[in-house]
Amino acid sequence: MYTCLQTSFTCPKGQIYMSSLFCRQIVITLSYNILSLLFRLCVCVCGISMDSHHEKKPHAICIPVPAQGHINPMLKLAKILHSKGFLITFVNTEFNHQRLLRSRGSDALDGVPSFRFESIPDGLPPPENLDATQNVYDICRSIQENCLGPFKTLIAKLSESFSPVTCIVSDLLMGFTIDAAKELGIPAFLLYTGGAGALICYDQYPNLVDNGLMPLKDSSYVVNGYLDKVVDCIPNMHGIPLKNIPPFMRIVNPGDEFMVEFTNTQLHKAKTASGIIFNTFDDLEHDILTTLASVFPPCYAIGPLHLLEKQLVDESLASIESNLWKEEPECLKWLDSKASSSVVYVNFGSITVMSHQQLVEFCWGLANSNQPFLWILRPGIVSGESEALPLEFLKETSSRGMMVAWCPQEQVLNHPSIGGFLTHSGWNSTIESLTNGVPMLSWPFFADQLTNCWLSCNQWGVAMEIDNDVKRDEVERLVIELMTKEKGNEMRKNAINRKDKANEACAYPSGSSMISLEKVIHKLQTFPK
Repeated sequence: MYTCLQTSFTCPKGQIYMSSLFCRQIVITLSYNILSLLFRLCVCVCGISMDSHHEKKPHAICIPVPAQGHINPMLKLAKILHSKGFLITFVNTEFNHQRLLRSRGSDALDGVPSFRFESIPDGLPPPENLDATQNVYDICRSIQENCLGPFKTLIAKLSESFSPVTCIVSDLLMGFTIDAAKELGIPAFLLYTGGAGALICYDQYPNLVDNGLMPLKDSSYVVNGYLDKVVDCIPNMHGIPLKNIPPFMRIVNPGDEFMVEFTNTQLHKAKTASGIIFNTFDDLEHDILTTLASVFPPCYAIGPLHLLEKQLVDESLASIESNLWKEEPECLKWLDSKASSSVVYVNFGSITVMSHQQLVEFCWGLANSNQPFLWILRPGIVSGESEALPLEFLKETSSRGMMVAWCPQEQVLNHPSIGGFLTHSGWNSTIESLTNGVPMLSWPFFADQLTNCWLSCNQWGVAMEIDNDVKRDEVERLVIELMTKEKGNEMRKNAINRKDKANEACAYPSGSSMISLEKVIHKLQTFPK
């Protein structure tokens, strides 16, 4: 039940007048419950169904956090479930639904009869730039406050007009979906789209507070060397410095305190879910997953999802993709003209923003390395400043550099000309780079990226970190080391080893990820009624 303080007051007779927002919530809740009850009675007593074929199939409603790096793995998981006989309803926010139509065409979300797309409002006013990623703090707050009612209404509509929803698969940060699942008495599985190591760090925040390590006393502690302090109180993350703990735990920037509260709320809800799915594989993070399974519901490593997708998903869903920006596939033809393992791929993901000066430092670091590069420069990557690149840089690199706004990353990383990846260390990028045997340079920006960077550099030996205060000389030196020196060759060997292990995990029928997937399918289909 929602609490509303907007317009409530007491009249002289003692009657309570509820706000219009509160009334609407009651109507939504009652409508949802009545429709669900009537439909169940109709099916159970009369044997009536809108589609007897659909009625026999499990129906999963899949809902990601409305950001590119969360939508991508959820769509892959939804396709995999579809390949296992599930009806799928994939739910985007109305804002991202429209973005997908703009980037992929007006028929991009038509789907197929057994794989449908729906949308719900996110509660935010439309931004000025309709192709920029929404503010992370704003979208998290709005999700928490506004999405449960529309989500429940959608479930009722689907159960009446299409097929009863039998399970919910949502992003771990969409904890409101667990409330809906409990009302329906159906399983709620969560997909955690970040690195599993970061989830341990989030869960250990109270421990960090108890040890006096977080939050920081003031913002000077960000630059005075304090963050180099090594933490020894986080299970299976021994040796990690404070600087590689997800940064909003420091509580030094506007919005950090809310993000800590929001994350703690989602973790609390996650511990009541039916299970948690990870886009990883057992050999890569076995100890971390074991630790998580001791405090969370059953944990299932069924990744890398893009490898399972290639094995299991049929051609009928091949045209369904999730890029929020229009891809420029001509970059693949450009890569065809380059020598094997000669090109540096540069992509800082869908959320990272930088200053214009940082952009310039990367420009000249790449130029001075004399290495060919493919650089993805999405709209909005520079915060509040000009995104124009130096003319001298463009002239100097015209014969060996290519820059596009967005690209099909999986195909790029799988291209034989790619020899290294300069990345923000988002989890999708990390796991895709590993499974293609591509070593990395890491410049993390946000959330789990800093923890992913530490694991890549210090535990898996597949990356080197660039300092947050990026300088062109460091970029030049590390790019050369990555592409031409012994350190880079060593990281490449380690990455290829991880690639082999990932393929083993996804091998049918006995790979560890395949086995875990079958356990998830069984649990989704046989949940007690």
